[in-house]
Amino acid sequence: MARTKEFDPGAVLERALDLFWRRGYEATSMADLVEHLGIGRASIYATFGGKHDLYLKALERYVQTRDPSLVELLSQPGPALPAVRALVELYAEDAAADRDRRGCMVVNAAAELLPDDQPVARFVEASWTGLETALTSALIRARAQGEISAEADPRALARFLLVFLQGMRVMGKSHGDPARLRDAAAQALALLR
Repeated sequence: MARTKEFDPGAVLERALDLFWRRGYEATSMADLVEHLGIGRASIYATFGGKHDLYLKALERYVQTRDPSLVELLSQPGPALPAVRALVELYAEDAAADRDRRGCMVVNAAAELLPDDQPVARFVEASWTGLETALTSALIRARAQGEISAEADPRALARFLLVFLQGMRVMGKSHGDPARLRDAAAQALALLR
């Protein structure tokens, strides 16, 4: 007869996410996880798999719970350009307001573990491809509605914005001037006229 778990796996996963997000994958040991999660090593393995499996589950939880619904934001009816602008401003404000300097867990994963960790590479690529696709779709609508130039290349603009937004997430980890992020966002938005 199987034993009933004496902990909430969702709550434990949230605590793992917090630890990985603050410290990164490499700096987090199994001993750290046991201490921070408050469950035994055997329970971690039985519930989540090894450290790497738990890390991937934490990344997935991060995307599900921390990132705003970008596709929803970018696919609202009506003019598309205000949604793209709102997204850029949201990234700038989030990066400027990141008092803990944790940045984006997906960007952190890319910086720490790529190119060698293929499961993480696939996860990061899927996340960034989803954002690029949502941006491209919004910019195609913006071009069709006359909000941006008919000569504009929506895919190229989306790729620029993707790279720019991820760069803002990296800059947000520094203790630099938040005005730097806001000024950069304003310049990026100027390209969308």
